[in-house]
Amino acid sequence: MKNISVDIESYSGVNLQKAGVYKYVESNDFEILLFGYSIDGGEVQVVDIAKGEEIPRDILDALTDEEVTKWAFNAQFERVCLSRYLVDKGISLNPFLDHHPSSTTKARFLSPTSWKCTMIWSATLALPMSLEGVGSVLGLDKQKLSEGKSLIKYFCLPCNPTKVNAGRTRNQYFHDEVKWNQFKEYNKRDVEVEMAIQERLSKFKVSEDIWDEFYLDQEINDRGIAVDPVLVESAIRLDLDVKENLMKKLSDITGLENPNSVLQMRQWLSKNGLEMESLGKKEVARELKTASKKLAEVLLLRQQLSKSSVKKYTAMENAACKDNRERGMFRFYGANRTGRFAGRLVQLQNLPQNHLPDLAEARELVRQGNITALELLYEDIPDTLSQLIRTAFVPQSNNKFIVADFSAIEARVLAWLAGEKWRMKVFEEGKDIYCSSASQMFGVTVEKHGVNSQLR
Repeated sequence: MKNISVDIESYSGVNLQKAGVYKYVESNDFEILLFGYSIDGGEVQVVDIAKGEEIPRDILDALTDEEVTKWAFNAQFERVCLSRYLVDKGISLNPFLDHHPSSTTKARFLSPTSWKCTMIWSATLALPMSLEGVGSVLGLDKQKLSEGKSLIKYFCLPCNPTKVNAGRTRNQYFHDEVKWNQFKEYNKRDVEVEMAIQERLSKFKVSEDIWDEFYLDQEINDRGIAVDPVLVESAIRLDLDVKENLMKKLSDITGLENPNSVLQMRQWLSKNGLEMESLGKKEVARELKTASKKLAEVLLLRQQLSKSSVKKYTAMENAACKDNRERGMFRFYGANRTGRFAGRLVQLQNLPQNHLPDLAEARELVRQGNITALELLYEDIPDTLSQLIRTAFVPQSNNKFIVADFSAIEARVLAWLAGEKWRMKVFEEGKDIYCSSASQMFGVTVEKHGVNSQLR
């Protein structure tokens, strides 16, 4: 056995899209329902785990054998789910690490280094990142079964209790044997399609450098990043209280039933002599310069009400594992044309900046839930909560996070790759690349805060 292609169907009461696979598998009701596999391109077998069938011992051994390559479409999902499955069966995920005398912890997940992902392989060729999409583009003889979505909804997700289903919150195989048999065929077909993609793409090998980057990505996602649960919970609770107070203030001033409604607010502003096509940040800032005292107060309150600062905290709460670490924050090759990493769930690459001089003090007040002190010290609490988002992520003891960014990294690398020496010289001399580029484009002098700055 050199290669094994796998696909699983599973159930969990946790929302996979909102929480990610790491939180998904931590649920007490998580279970693998079906396990489809093929050894070295052979006939696909489906193990009906839900009905009590067991995965063969040699297959279980292969999952922890670094000499056997495991293939899957979106391999991270299969790897993490199977990690939970093996742990529940008392099987070591990394026998060497788990039993080494100097080891203080056990492996949480199967090592990614013996896994290959057909989705990543497809992405390197600018193909879609869905099994159905890749199969369609490649024109495979066997396509992903279209009824799969309805079967997944039926067997893999909680259902609403009704009189028709006798009040149950989950559909199992014995509730519809016909659908269950279709589900098994669907699982089998997914493995067949995944193998067909491997065969079709066999002439376009992925370099080992790319796979090494993929393994690094998986290790980063497996490790995760710690969050402060007290701060997160307090921020969410404070935001609700503050929004409630803002709604009441705005209702008292405007008489509107729902001052958070863009339509209602625009109509009220219009009746009071201010026409606004949008209530966006830039438009509000522009109107504040000339608005009357009453209108300015309404616009400022409405701006605070519309801040979505709490969404990041909610995303943290949704995705946090039992050890208060956020995992699965990145998608390797998520930017399908450039191959750049993409953010997932909390979107760590897109966090608000903070400029509060008393950041530590503000953070502690939020942790305490001290809304009285916050209202006394800060004019805009939603903005304060937004600026504290970065501080919700905490390093291990005796460590610290350093915020770092590469200046104009894309422009520098592209100039080097393209051999544009004049652009490289701009960077060498410490000049503004945007001004220099605009100057080249329009044939005029461009200064950042001076002549022709609008062209920058």
